[in-house]
Amino acid sequence: MEIKSGTLKPAIRVIVLMLVVTGVAYPLALVAVGQSVLPFQSNGSILELNGKEVGSRLIAQEFSSPKFFHPRPAAETASGVDPHITPDDAYSQAKGVSRATGIPENYLVTMIELNIERNRSANLVAFAPEYVNVLELNIELARQYPDVYAELPGEGQRDR
Repeated sequence: MEIKSGTLKPAIRVIVLMLVVTGVAYPLALVAVGQSVLPFQSNGSILELNGKEVGSRLIAQEFSSPKFFHPRPAAETASGVDPHITPDDAYSQAKGVSRATGIPENYLVTMIELNIERNRSANLVAFAPEYVNVLELNIELARQYPDVYAELPGEGQRDR
């Protein structure tokens, strides 16, 4: 097979151009748009408590203390890192968290319902099932009851 010298150089130029466009320019453009339009999400949806990063709202955190709500076991999720539990799972944990913290169970149920409502509105109401984000719920409890939650979620209470 004979390659004409007049077609080789343009072909190499096109390959290099496409490599630069698809491998460098396009990813950089996506990062720039993401940082300007959705900075929280493009930086990993990191949640903070008292100025400290305690985890991502997208990844489950394992909590060992009975003062905290617990995510589903990794074996029960497709990815193993699902940060959500069903409302029924959260309601069933409320009594144990109440016993461990002294926070009234009805207040914990209200906190669960507020978390569900916040998630529902974030997902445009109709497009997602009801769920509770465990880390967000635990952080909100730590904000409301700083004396009960002297240790931050993620510091000494999480299994790694």
